[in-house]
Amino acid sequence: MSAPHILYEDNHLLVVEKPENLPVQADASGDADLLSLCKAYIKEKYQKPGEAYLGLVHRLDRPVGGVMVFARTSKAAARLTAQFKDRRAKKRYVAIVDGNAPAEGECVDWLLKDESTNTTHVVKEGTDGAKKAILRYRTLARENGTSLLDIELLTGRPHQIRVQLSSRDLPIVGDMRYHPNAKPGTQIRLHSYVLTVQHPTQNEPMTFYSLPSWREYPAVIALLPAHEVCSGVYLDGDLLVADKNAGVEVEGELLGELSALFDPLYPVHRLDANTEGLVVFARTEDARDRLLDAFYRHETQKIYHAIVPGRPKDGTYTHFAKKDADAAFMRLCREDDPDALRMELAVRVLETKRDLSLVEIRLFTGRTHQIRVQMSAIGHPVLGDDKYGDREMNKRYRKRRQCLLHKRLTVLGHTFESTRELNLNDFTEVTR
Repeated sequence: MSAPHILYEDNHLLVVEKPENLPVQADASGDADLLSLCKAYIKEKYQKPGEAYLGLVHRLDRPVGGVMVFARTSKAAARLTAQFKDRRAKKRYVAIVDGNAPAEGECVDWLLKDESTNTTHVVKEGTDGAKKAILRYRTLARENGTSLLDIELLTGRPHQIRVQLSSRDLPIVGDMRYHPNAKPGTQIRLHSYVLTVQHPTQNEPMTFYSLPSWREYPAVIALLPAHEVCSGVYLDGDLLVADKNAGVEVEGELLGELSALFDPLYPVHRLDANTEGLVVFARTEDARDRLLDAFYRHETQKIYHAIVPGRPKDGTYTHFAKKDADAAFMRLCREDDPDALRMELAVRVLETKRDLSLVEIRLFTGRTHQIRVQMSAIGHPVLGDDKYGDREMNKRYRKRRQCLLHKRLTVLGHTFESTRELNLNDFTEVTR
């Protein structure tokens, strides 16, 4: 067995990429194991007499690959173990499941491990020996009846991700233990792609990545290291399409994170920092020029989703506004006013609950803050918009960012769609 792939090492830590189907430590199979390989690496590199010390502070299931950290001193082992125990260590996984997963979800269960069969089962709360298990996930992409999930593990139970997802009819592809229809010989599609720990002596956060080499979803997987600002949608030699998180500046943090992965990269359109959804970048100068021309000529189709108070009337709306650069504000004006800019969009109500509506908005022009200005002008401002919206309504629903999502974009013959959703069930009015 070859030496482990080292991601980082110093006097206190050894961070490695665990291969798939390799046990973390020796078991009854007698197969090579990661801990022994890492000890052999330390012994040879540093010419240690006798057996090298290496502390095992967390585990991955045998079939699962990804990033792992070992402690090189007993002090580091104690401090890292405490981090995993009290959840200061952050682990994220990527998985491909069979089924159409919701846009996001949280799984809370009580799990009981059967030692005789080495399997874990979901049981009722209060079952003797059962432990609470929590994870959260977001769906990054869907294709061919499968969903790609980004999973945040909040507890560390045996087989936790595998059994919790399977219990919700979202079994992991290739999971021979918890997928009822897994095909023999298929590698499990579960990978630990990022781990963040506090350095045991320097007390600084350190983050390490390991990306799976799966054939499915290559564009999305390539952008996993930028998970704090976006998720990937599409990637080729000309284009990169990202699904931006709310609160992220396009030409600031988003461009910075993506440029660290792909260089060169050219932004070709804007999205308000507090608006989430699709953003396109060009990867060549030629693609940049073609994209800029398409946006300038309005040879695109841009679809947004928004949450607004009341129920707007379906239809097309036209307004005129002037930009107040000093105040970073668009002010409505008459058509014949100097510097008036024409704004046009179409609104369609998708769903209404209580006093809120989920609407689909199609842009025909691309002006600064256009959706926010026009929806306010027709009496249905975007919920959470503190600049053009209803501040009392925002307080009632505790929304500090506009509920606005760039859902779908067609440009240069490509159509891209965000897996994010705005769900009216998530909005609860605060009563006083």
